[in-house]
Amino acid sequence: MSSTAMKKKVLLMGKSGSGKTSMRSIIFANYIARDTRRLGATSKSILRKGSACRCIFNAGCVLNLIYKKSSHYLLNLVDVEHSHVRFLGNLVLNLWDCGGQDTFMENYFTSQRDNIFRNVEVLIYVFDVESRELEKDMHYYQSCLEAILQNSPDAKVFCLVHKMDLVQEDQRDLIFKEREEDLKRLSRPLACTCFRTSIWDETLYKAWSSIVYQLIPNVQQLETNLRNFAQIIEADEVLLFERATFLVISHYQCKEQRDAHRFEKISNIIKQFKLSCSKLAASFQSMEVRNSNFAAFIDVFTSNTYVMVIMSDPSIPSAATLINIRNARKHFEKLERVDGPKHSLHMRMR
Repeated sequence: MSSTAMKKKVLLMGKSGSGKTSMRSIIFANYIARDTRRLGATSKSILRKGSACRCIFNAGCVLNLIYKKSSHYLLNLVDVEHSHVRFLGNLVLNLWDCGGQDTFMENYFTSQRDNIFRNVEVLIYVFDVESRELEKDMHYYQSCLEAILQNSPDAKVFCLVHKMDLVQEDQRDLIFKEREEDLKRLSRPLACTCFRTSIWDETLYKAWSSIVYQLIPNVQQLETNLRNFAQIIEADEVLLFERATFLVISHYQCKEQRDAHRFEKISNIIKQFKLSCSKLAASFQSMEVRNSNFAAFIDVFTSNTYVMVIMSDPSIPSAATLINIRNARKHFEKLERVDGPKHSLHMRMR
């Protein structure tokens, strides 16, 4: 890991069975929703007496030997899976996926309190909307907030009300609104942003895109240049996707679009198409879709992003749009660095 990388610690927490592992696998490990059924709840057990030892745990668990007494060894198992995800060159998400079993949750708030909650940029707490232990869920959430206030008072807090697909469609708005009000009230004095999510639709991508967006250090400069780029090439809309996760990290639209969920739908579709390509030992590079109303171009943009350009002017040939995308690459490559250029893209490109 480069010493110049800007690392941001992200805590992913919630009770066991809330769906943390499934959503993380979809966003960061290229799973599709149906494949997450193979993922069980993270399970661990330690038994050591004499030379006999049985261990069941995920690769990311940390084992700390507390003490040795007679022929028994007592082990402290801290269920935290660490992963580093690089975004836009210098931004690295240091993701701590904390197991949700009662034993480990209690441990986070006592012996591991400082280690877990120190230097946190973002807390993402996942709630199972159909949990039968809502009171316990809320208790653990409040304990997390107390630890955050003590150790990382400037951290941003997000709550994902997950598995919304299990709720009857005509009840979803009401149930989410009630849960959101409760969570915002419990979160005071911290501000809390809530999302409804499901692994079976675009809501999961929408939530994670919104979260990552707030972590990008030069996002306003990025958006300014994306707007200039769209105006220069006379595009209806331009979207910027993170290359590995295909999360939307920035966009600019010149014309009103009807589908408010189009970004997340596109993310999901393209990511699944990339997976299909990889199964055939092929790599996804670019795509052009054209009909009588518009042309859509998806292409590699920088080393960490893809760009999608929507054009409706039939007088602009595909070759011109592709040349413009190519010409803008170097400029946006520089923007990805935290200390990137302060000037904007302003020259005409075609």
